[in-house]
Amino acid sequence: MAHIHNHGQSSGEGKENNKRLLAAFIVTAAFMVIEVIGGLVSGSLALLADAGHMLTDAAALLMALTAVHFANHKPNGRHTFGYLRLTTLAAFINALALLVITLVIVWEAIERFYQPRPIAGWTMMVIAIAGLLANLLSFWLLHSGSSEKNMNMRGAALHVLGDLLGSVGAIVAAIIILVTGWMPIDPILSILVSGLVLRSGWRLLRESLHELLEGTPAQFDIDKLKREMTMNIAEVRNIHHVHIWQVGEKPIMTMHVQVVPPYDHDGLLHRIQHYLLEHYRISHATIQMEYQSCSQGDCAITTLEQGSASHSHAAQHHESLHHPSGHQH
Repeated sequence: MAHIHNHGQSSGEGKENNKRLLAAFIVTAAFMVIEVIGGLVSGSLALLADAGHMLTDAAALLMALTAVHFANHKPNGRHTFGYLRLTTLAAFINALALLVITLVIVWEAIERFYQPRPIAGWTMMVIAIAGLLANLLSFWLLHSGSSEKNMNMRGAALHVLGDLLGSVGAIVAAIIILVTGWMPIDPILSILVSGLVLRSGWRLLRESLHELLEGTPAQFDIDKLKREMTMNIAEVRNIHHVHIWQVGEKPIMTMHVQVVPPYDHDGLLHRIQHYLLEHYRISHATIQMEYQSCSQGDCAITTLEQGSASHSHAAQHHESLHHPSGHQH
C-alpha cells in the first residue's frame, strides 16, 4: 500500500494573501455593522437586506481566513486530518443563519407593501454609496497581486463582486425615493437582494452539507476516472473501492487497484501516483495494489457481515504482504 501527499506552498505568498483577506474582512465586517445601523436609522429595508448580503461576504472571508489559519496546524493523533473541517462546519451554520435572516427580511418586506413606512432617502443614499466604495476596496484587495492565482481568494472576491449589485440597487432605490417619493421601491429591492442572499445561502448549505457527509467533490467523476486509468496505465486491470472526499480545499482519495504483477513494483506505484496528481490534482492518495480480482465485488464497505469475508479479502489481496509499503513525501 502506498500513500502520498504534497503540502508545498509559498510561505511568503500565503502571508501576503492572509493579510489581504484580513484587510478585506475588516472592511466588509465593519461596514456591514454600519449598514445595519444605517438601515435601522433610515428605515430602509433594502439597506438591511444588503447588510445581510454583506454578511455572506464577511462569512466567506472569515472562512477563508480560518482555512489559512488551520492549514498551518499540524495533524495529531486525535485529529489526523487537522482542523480544516471546522471551516466546512462554520459554512453550514452560516448558511442556516443566512436562510433565516432572508426569510425574516422577505416577511418584513411583504408587510411593508401593506403598511409603508417613511424612509430617510438621503441617509439611505449616503450609506449605500459608502457601501459601494467599501465593496470596491474589498474587491481590489482580493483581486490584486498573487491572490488572483489562489482559488480561496478568487472565491472570496466573487462573493464581494456579487454584493456590489446590492449596493448599486440600494443607490437606485434611494434616488427613486428622493425624486418620486415612491416608497414601495424599498421592499421591492429588499426582496430582490434577498433573492441573491437566498441563492448564495442555499448553495453554501448544499455544498457544506455534501462535504460534511463525505460526498465526492463535484469536479470528480469516479466512473470516468476508473475508465481512464485502466486505459492509460497498461498494467492496471481493475479499479474498485474508490473513495474521494474533501477536507478543507484538499481532495483525499483511497482506492484498490488490481494490476498485472509488475517487474518494477515501485515504478508502477509512482506512475499511478503521478497520473492522479497530473490529471486530477490529487496529491493525497492511499493506493492498495492487488494481484487477484476482488471476490467481494466492490469490497462492500456497507455490508453488515464485516467479519470473515472482509478480513479474508485484506489477507489475500493486500499488496503489503508481498511488497513493503512505499511512502513518498
